[in-house]
Amino acid sequence: MARADRSRKKKQQRAALQPADSSLRRDVYRIIEAGHILNWKVLLFETVLITLILANVVAVTLDSVRSIGGRYFTYFYWFETASVVIFAVEYCTRLWVAIEDPRFGAYGPLWGRMRYAMSPVMLIDFFSFAPSIVNIFIPSALDLRVLRLFRLLRLMKIARYSPALSTLIEVILAERRALFGTLLLLLCVMVISAETMYLLEGPVQSNFDSLPKAMYWAITTLTTTGYGDIVPQTALGRLVAGISMIFGLALFALPVGIVATNFVTEIHRRDFVVTWSMISHLPLFEGFSAAAISDVMNVLRSRMVREHTQLTMTGMEGTEMFFIISGNARAEYERGTISLGPGDFFGETAILSNAPYDCIVVARSSMRLLTLSGTDFLQLTRKHPKLKRRFEAVVARKSQKLEARARRQEGRATSDHEELDLGDIADEAPADIE
Repeated sequence: MARADRSRKKKQQRAALQPADSSLRRDVYRIIEAGHILNWKVLLFETVLITLILANVVAVTLDSVRSIGGRYFTYFYWFETASVVIFAVEYCTRLWVAIEDPRFGAYGPLWGRMRYAMSPVMLIDFFSFAPSIVNIFIPSALDLRVLRLFRLLRLMKIARYSPALSTLIEVILAERRALFGTLLLLLCVMVISAETMYLLEGPVQSNFDSLPKAMYWAITTLTTTGYGDIVPQTALGRLVAGISMIFGLALFALPVGIVATNFVTEIHRRDFVVTWSMISHLPLFEGFSAAAISDVMNVLRSRMVREHTQLTMTGMEGTEMFFIISGNARAEYERGTISLGPGDFFGETAILSNAPYDCIVVARSSMRLLTLSGTDFLQLTRKHPKLKRRFEAVVARKSQKLEARARRQEGRATSDHEELDLGDIADEAPADIE
């Protein structure tokens, strides 16, 4: 009992030392940085911000038209001022909640926020509003055309909310060595073509009497643009021009093929196909008939998530449950912490009882998940009544293990980070699904 009392006092002391704003900061972080969690707050925040970004692009475009910009100058000015304030508040809020992310929180409040501020997406956010603030206080600080360029940079903020754009950027970064090698090869061919044409055509016409002029011709020819403003006159010059065109087609096809192939591969990796074999090998569905597995497969949806992604949080509306195909996660209940791996599942309590989630689940690595919505689960249990029995048995078994772990922890005063392995829970549940 003395050990249990000491353990309880330590928990109270840690709670007392926790900053008062940490709970608010965590809630704000889950709204503005955890867009993968589908609830009305997240959807409202993202919808408003994306709409504002698009409205800014339209406003910058219309403002460049003199007749429109001069007539509605006041409206454009106040809209720009309001947008700058909103984007600045958003930027500061993201910095404030940044340490809730374990990748940055581990460096401490100051250095963690600084590292986050230097990330590409935050640099884009900063330059999308900072020049406008300077221009508001010092109107002559920036040329209007330069300022428009920075304001159009706000369109790149949408990359934060677009998985396709994020994937494309990741592919380009992953293949940067191959793309850099292609660029070097292109530069070599350009220099060789330019020097050859300088030697062959230089004595004949003034368009090739210097290497810079010949390089201009080479790059327009290699890119197959061919303006026609500079053309070779000698037979050997035309031969070199033809060879340069062929090399241009081949060289510019390389980076396009590299990016396109890897982009499609990455998209397929993220949105993988749900197969019958994949479902039948999940421990929870072992023993199901082929017809039952087929019905389950038709309603499951695939999802790829990254490391540190928060999938559920306590009190959030439970609309779906998750099955782990690959990767690892950590589920934090009030009674303990559970390690989740391939074959495990979570969120079943919420859809069984139509209640909010009772745990916080965070991805420990990149994960492949299958999701089952509450509506589809209800239809499945109506068609296969024994399916609900299986889930109820699994939930009861998990609850028993959590209770047993909590009792052991109180008796031995173990660490709060002790984890529970649920590998055999599904095996112990009934499997008589017809």
